[in-house]
Amino acid sequence: MAATLLLTGAFHENGLANTLDGLGRSADCERALVIMKDSRIGSYDSAALLLVLGIKALTLAGLTMGWAGAALCVSHSLSRAVTVSLIRLLPYAGEAEHAKAKPLAQQVSRVGCWVAWVWPVALIGALIVEQALGYGSGLPLAPAWLVAIGAALVMGWYCSRWFSRRLGGVTGDTLGAAQQLSELAFYPGLLAMMGR
Repeated sequence: MAATLLLTGAFHENGLANTLDGLGRSADCERALVIMKDSRIGSYDSAALLLVLGIKALTLAGLTMGWAGAALCVSHSLSRAVTVSLIRLLPYAGEAEHAKAKPLAQQVSRVGCWVAWVWPVALIGALIVEQALGYGSGLPLAPAWLVAIGAALVMGWYCSRWFSRRLGGVTGDTLGAAQQLSELAFYPGLLAMMGR
C-alpha cells in the first residue's frame, strides 16, 4: 500500500478526499465544486482517508502474500479502467478552461477505453491460466475474481450515478474517488469468495 501511495503521489486518494469533502459538505453543485478545489483538509477528507486506507489494510491482511500481490495488481488496473470508462460515458462537470488536467475535460475514444480494459482482463486471464496449470493455491480462482470484479463494477456504476446526480458529470477529483472506491469494493468481494 505504501508503495502504491508513493508511486502515484497519493493522487487518487487526494481525489477521494476532495470529493467526499465537497459532496459531504454541500448539496449545491457549484458550492461542492468550490469546496473540492480547496486544498485545506476537512473532517470528511480525514475520515474518508482513514476509513479507506484502514479497510484496504484489513482486507489485504486477510489474504496470503501471493493473493494480496495479485489482488493489488488486478484491482489497480481494473479500478483505473473504471475511471477511463467514466471519462468516456460522462461529461466534464467543472469549467473545462479551468481544469487542472485538461485531458480529463475531454472525452476518451472508444479505442482508448478498450485499451484500458485490456490490462485487467489480461491479468485475470493469466491468473486463471496459472491456476489451471496447477501453480495456484487450489482456491476457486475464477469465481473469486468474478465476484471481486462484479463488486468493483457495481461501485463504478454507483459512482457514475452519484456524480451525474450531484454534479452533472465528473471532475478529476471524482475520478480519483471512483478509482479508490472501486478498488476498495474489489477486496471484500475477493475475501468473501475465499470464506474469510
